[in-house]
Amino acid sequence: MMAVTPVPGSEIFASRPYTNEEIRTDLPAHLPLYPTDLSGAEVDPLTYEVVRNRIFAITDLMGDALRRMSGSLVVTDCNDFDVALTDPYGHIVQVGPYNTQLVASIGLAIGWILRNRADNPGIEPGDMFLCSDPWVGGGLHQNDVALFAPLFHEGKLFGWTAAVAHQLDVGGVSPGSWTPRAEDVFWESLPMPPIKVVRGGVIQCDVEDAYVRRSRIPKLVALDLRAKVGANKLGHERIAELIRKFDADTVQQVMQLQMRDAEQRLRDRLATIPDGTWTAVNHQEQSHTGDREAHAIRLKLTKTGSDLLFDFTGTDEQSGMINCTFTGLYGGIISAMMPLLCGDLPWAPGGIMRCVDIISEPGTLNNATFPAAVGKGSVASSWATTNAVMECLSQMLDTHPSTRSSVASVCCGSWDLSIVAGLNQHGAPFATSILEPMAGGFGAGSDHDGVDTAGLPFIPMGKVPDVEMNEFTTPLLYLWRREETDSGGPGRYRGGLSGSVAFTPYHSPAPIYQVISGSGKAVSMNRGLAGGHPGAAQEDIAVRGSDAAELLARGELPSTVAELGGTPEFPSNQEESLLHQGDVYVMRWQGGGGYGDPVLRDPELVATDVRELKVSPDAARTVYGVVLDDSFTVNATATAACREAVRADRRNRVQG
Repeated sequence: MMAVTPVPGSEIFASRPYTNEEIRTDLPAHLPLYPTDLSGAEVDPLTYEVVRNRIFAITDLMGDALRRMSGSLVVTDCNDFDVALTDPYGHIVQVGPYNTQLVASIGLAIGWILRNRADNPGIEPGDMFLCSDPWVGGGLHQNDVALFAPLFHEGKLFGWTAAVAHQLDVGGVSPGSWTPRAEDVFWESLPMPPIKVVRGGVIQCDVEDAYVRRSRIPKLVALDLRAKVGANKLGHERIAELIRKFDADTVQQVMQLQMRDAEQRLRDRLATIPDGTWTAVNHQEQSHTGDREAHAIRLKLTKTGSDLLFDFTGTDEQSGMINCTFTGLYGGIISAMMPLLCGDLPWAPGGIMRCVDIISEPGTLNNATFPAAVGKGSVASSWATTNAVMECLSQMLDTHPSTRSSVASVCCGSWDLSIVAGLNQHGAPFATSILEPMAGGFGAGSDHDGVDTAGLPFIPMGKVPDVEMNEFTTPLLYLWRREETDSGGPGRYRGGLSGSVAFTPYHSPAPIYQVISGSGKAVSMNRGLAGGHPGAAQEDIAVRGSDAAELLARGELPSTVAELGGTPEFPSNQEESLLHQGDVYVMRWQGGGGYGDPVLRDPELVATDVRELKVSPDAARTVYGVVLDDSFTVNATATAACREAVRADRRNRVQG
């Protein structure tokens, strides 16, 4: 692969956290900001709680509006989107309970808009800015398209609302805008820096056309644009109602207090934990088609008092299409912090991130410089950053009794991506992603098993579409969708199980184009903690010329790869292919990591797992050291001997 040559002038689009002073310095006089330093005003506790909860309800309503107006399965049935409310400077006051990785960098993008768009074309009431540039922010890769709407009160910029959602196709060489063979961003959908797509409340047709023209599914992308417009308008209406009821100073004061509250409560929590340093490395194999290397994100977390320093020095150089920008790194940090450290705090990243400092080298996997390919950044280096942060934070939380219950091993590690595109059963073009990997296995905790096929820790309201909905909207027939035995990471507490699906083309008038882009087949991204094992690796199998149609015609439902007949092929992590009639594609995504030594697990829990098909009898014996009789009852004497044999085998392997 050719080295990526930096483009002079592209550094202007590299966003970062901005101070209020930096933003005020760049603002024109005709754009006054509503005061945020209202220290003289006092808000009583009751009013604070009422307004704070109203703000949360407003973002919840915005998310509901976006989902109801969208026509994309990834939004309507998967919740791969989010919304947010910020103060005038872009400091995030409240995020929705959807994909928190997406909105974590919204503040970076708004800061950039204030510094680069306030004078020309200007920021005025009724405007909205569209952005698909991951260097600027608001999303993790070009498919994450954000819409930012300034909110004015009495002529002053009071705050912003934002809505961002994954779009199934925004252009580029490959369907779905994922290009495994990409050498730089010019193979992918070209990033769109913030552009005024709504002016004075009216969508600008020329800008909209330039945006949707690049997509293979323009009508769906246009519909999602209107869904984001609607979500922002609803947010503005409800904030205006809140201001009328409680007055603007009170609402602004609550917004600032909410961020301050989140910061202070997090600092109080951190102060109880002993200072220290913890490290983690998360690998991804194969950065592009033909690559045979493993690529590492390295993290050293240092806690001093109530401050956290995330140092990514030593992370490998950017490579292929697995890179993410600094905004992806930023999102990877906050999306791990909120579920582990801030589950019971206001989800106000504008306050939470005041406890954080970041060291990162430009030109690396999670701080890629333009024009590196970043099409897979969301489920590659940003996600791997989340994995490393979760591992370090959990090591830190494990050092104090008051925080140990929040420990969590790494979840399912990554996304097993399969994009399918072509002509649907009605002869119309379609493009979509297989969304079942949203049902990831949660990592185990210090006192509990991980939840099976639970979701993703940074998408609290994530879900998977019904099989019937998938078959209704795509030319695919599902043969199975199930949890997989032995997929949860072994440990004293077991990681959550992952799942698998098998599907075949059905009534498609032409072969289906497929983009395959995964990670975690050769290296473990879903590591365990405290001696726990990683969860199962990804596995993809393409069965060519299967007997599925003949079996179904006889009333037989195949449930294993062996029963499908045909010729199995094992795709690499990054490739493009075709699915023909009779082919079956099988996907198994990663399970959650375990916690603690498996031979310390209660044998009765292992027996229950075997009875419930979560653990196989063979794994019970060879991994957990538990011997069961034919009725799956624990043989205590044989189990004690087996566990001692497991320990002896470990000692021999280390000494050998």
